[in-house]
Amino acid sequence: MDTRRLPAVALLVLALFVLRPALAAPLVVAVHAHGLAFSANGRQLLIPTHRGLAVYAGGRWSMVGGPAHDFVSLAATRDALYSSGHPARGSGLADPMGLIKSTDGGRTWRRLGLHGETDFHTLAASRSGGALYVGNRQPNSKMESRGIHYSLDDGAHWERAEAQGLGGPIHQLAAHPLDPDMVAAASDAGIYLSRDRAATFTRLGNPGFVLAVSFDPYGEYLWFSGWAADKAWLMKLPLRGDRWPSDIVLPPLVDDAVSHIAHNPVRPTEVAIGTFKRNVFVSQDLGGNWLQVLTGGAVKE
Repeated sequence: MDTRRLPAVALLVLALFVLRPALAAPLVVAVHAHGLAFSANGRQLLIPTHRGLAVYAGGRWSMVGGPAHDFVSLAATRDALYSSGHPARGSGLADPMGLIKSTDGGRTWRRLGLHGETDFHTLAASRSGGALYVGNRQPNSKMESRGIHYSLDDGAHWERAEAQGLGGPIHQLAAHPLDPDMVAAASDAGIYLSRDRAATFTRLGNPGFVLAVSFDPYGEYLWFSGWAADKAWLMKLPLRGDRWPSDIVLPPLVDDAVSHIAHNPVRPTEVAIGTFKRNVFVSQDLGGNWLQVLTGGAVKE
């Protein structure tokens, strides 16, 4: 284009278009979200994505520095983060990554095993650090069969859980924050609880199709979500006493449902939910009021 023949106003418009700040475009936080967890200090909300680990802190979203791995799961303890997935290009890690661990908030990761063999889309960890639970999809060098397996030594050794009484297929596992022997499962057939390292499960009521599950920070309540009669729902169930669940009023969701639930370990009244349409909401009063912090996986900077 010969800009010498353009009028002054046209040149100004062209300059504004070319020099427009890149920040005008929305920051894509999550094309697909494969988890939701608070950091150990309660200051960050984390989402594992196909392009790295997204973090919400101080009212802003950003990406954690370091390799932008394709994370397919995330579990947080008081000392570390655990994940699995596929390595970033140029990282030098085997694909798939097997089980990996970070002790610096996700900036660097250490291999714990099964790298080059498998990835775990279903992963849970006791916040006390006492147990890891995974849903294994195919045999590997440490797991001879599919199904739920657990480790009590940071993934060095794995034991297959019998999971008697568990109806499936399962969508998520949640480990009790204090009792490493207790684990819950969300499945097509309902919500299930085990107190013996997933050897046996008991169905809690008959809520129907359950999508997500999480323990509160004290391990006194089980929160779980589902879908019924073309409507999303969220409930919490006390683990002691009469065990009658109570409904949590959700923010408006259009053809959407809760896919992940996370509790702040430092501020017990703070809870976050993620949805299948990549929306994220945070409540400071156990679901009494919700603030939307992510819409459709993107946020305008």
